[in-house]
Amino acid sequence: MYGPLIHFIKAIDRIPTRFNVSIMLFMACLISYMLRVNMSVNILAMVQPIQSNIKQSAPLDHNNISDGTTNQTMIENSKYGPRYNWSSHDQSIILGAYFYGYLISSLPAGIFAERFGGRNMVGLSLAFSALLTALTPLAADNGMWATIANRVALGILGGFLYPALHNLISKWAPPDEKGKFVSALMGGTFGTVITWPLVGVLIETLGWSFAFYIPAVISAIVAVLWYIIVADSPSTHPRIKAEEKDYIEKSLGDTISKSKLLPPIASLATSPPFLALLVLHFGNLWGLYFLITAAPKFMSEVLGFKLAKAGFLAALPYLARSLAAFLFGTVGDLLRKKSIMSVTAIRKSFCLFSHIIPGLFLVGLIYIGFDPYVCVAIITLSLGFNGASTMTNLQNSQDLAPNFAGTLYGIINFVGTSSGFISPILVAHFTVQQSTMEEWQYVFMIGAAAYIVPALIFIVFGSGQVQKWNEPKQTQANGEFQHT
Repeated sequence: MYGPLIHFIKAIDRIPTRFNVSIMLFMACLISYMLRVNMSVNILAMVQPIQSNIKQSAPLDHNNISDGTTNQTMIENSKYGPRYNWSSHDQSIILGAYFYGYLISSLPAGIFAERFGGRNMVGLSLAFSALLTALTPLAADNGMWATIANRVALGILGGFLYPALHNLISKWAPPDEKGKFVSALMGGTFGTVITWPLVGVLIETLGWSFAFYIPAVISAIVAVLWYIIVADSPSTHPRIKAEEKDYIEKSLGDTISKSKLLPPIASLATSPPFLALLVLHFGNLWGLYFLITAAPKFMSEVLGFKLAKAGFLAALPYLARSLAAFLFGTVGDLLRKKSIMSVTAIRKSFCLFSHIIPGLFLVGLIYIGFDPYVCVAIITLSLGFNGASTMTNLQNSQDLAPNFAGTLYGIINFVGTSSGFISPILVAHFTVQQSTMEEWQYVFMIGAAAYIVPALIFIVFGSGQVQKWNEPKQTQANGEFQHT
């Protein structure tokens, strides 16, 4: 019975353990985004679409027009499954609900990971997220607020994931390989690449309920693999080879403390490099979450693509981001290994690719994006260049304080996640009457500013050096904390 499992474990043990861990980091992010973004496409089949040219005098179309209420009544059964009477505002709340939950847990998640270890936090998050996703169709049948509650709970579980992963990276990644490890976090982007086309096909063939069931099953499988392969650190892994364990621990040196430390909150609040990172991460997540929640809607309602094609085309930018992330991560690691540029210079110069160029592409979209495929190409290039964030905001918490990498990422994610529920509300505000390029140009201009301004702030105030508050110690004389 256990024979295939034993053979599988022996096979993966022939590969360097840290490589297996990095693959599981990638898979954890992939699953997290699969369960996060599937609603962006699914909801298009769960409600009546907003047409860009509806007039008040238009005749009613066999229950396709809402009765004017905003309750959770099911208004018809389509070939995709039940459709619900959720207004544009209702839909924006449902799409943003995940991020409300994400916001709640992302702040303490890093502290929990540093105190209790990242392995269990990630594994339990994946397992319970699978369960909640499988229950989403049942929640929808019980109304809009049950659906919102389901998404909030899913977001709470998801909020624990990335700070815990950063905690694991700080213990598993040698400095010269850190760019590749952080690039593994782009598994989330690849999750979007897979999910949107997958759920588009599932909706059109099996109905939207299966676009929740199948991702839930995949998540459960990955949760089992996670517990087989991953440990909190090289020293606690049961099957790592001694030479690899020694190599990782020696390469990390004394930047990682073996004691449990309390995060230096006062120092963080007054640290210009950390505050610059906070702003930079917010700008990155604005662009990312805006496209996660709004791209399928834009491509379906404005560009006129059908669901399956809209899902596929909306995923192209994320494929570009995944591929670019590994390219930029490899180049950045090479620059660091050969000491061609300082860490600070790498972080600041790569902001040109991760933030400034993507912002300029969004500006260009306003003026030249009249052809549907030109729009897709520009959005793809914008998010593709943002893959360089593996060398800027996604890695900088590891630079500033390896001891508190999870806590730092939790804080910046807490602030940055607010963009996840602000942007759907913003889109709903501009498209409440109709959804055309004229309304969307304001959304794109705001997104461009959210990319470019934070990059300029980071270039002035950011740093790639370990900060003195990475190792707070208590003096024996006065019992007060000092920074070394």
